[in-house]
Amino acid sequence: MFVTIEGIEGSGKSTLLAGLAERLRAADRDVVVTREPGGTPAGDAVRRIFLDPAIAIAPLTEAMLVNAARAQHVADVIRPALRAGKIVLCDRFVDSTLAYQGYGRGLDRDLLRRLCDAATGGLRADLTLLVDVPLAVSRARTQARHGEADRLEAEDDGFHERVRRGFLEIAHDNAGYEVLNGTLEREALIQAAYEAIGRRLGAETRA
Repeated sequence: MFVTIEGIEGSGKSTLLAGLAERLRAADRDVVVTREPGGTPAGDAVRRIFLDPAIAIAPLTEAMLVNAARAQHVADVIRPALRAGKIVLCDRFVDSTLAYQGYGRGLDRDLLRRLCDAATGGLRADLTLLVDVPLAVSRARTQARHGEADRLEAEDDGFHERVRRGFLEIAHDNAGYEVLNGTLEREALIQAAYEAIGRRLGAETRA
């Protein structure tokens, strides 16, 4: 089963990912936790460039960089884990490209979908968990972190509002989405996500 976790900066994806993996492993599930961009040595190198606030990157270059990393990630990590019958939990996937470079940057979303399909070979998530928070919550959380904001965190409020709207529109049009309230307490959020995965696993078993 392939589960992706999406959301704007500071939504709580990383917290959810760690807690969800712990819950699934406690239930004797074999879980692989990974992220984009990243997940492989090549992907991690791209991630450093992608998030570096000192490097100016054009929108199309962003999309091509993240999909180059994604192609390696799918080939080396995600598909092998799925073939082995593992549950893959991935922090960001194709819909982040549509939300950030499509809605956020204004690139043509059909072009982005074709680019993503080339990188993934058409691989789709079985379930996407969208952790949604208001922009004010996102900003408060990212500002509370130590260190310099990364290149995407440093974008203005208008950009992040467009990205959030993009995620919500994608979720509205996709039956494979569960929208979670990212302002919930940690355990409540993890429980909601765990139940969503359980429903999807149950449906696969019945099928």
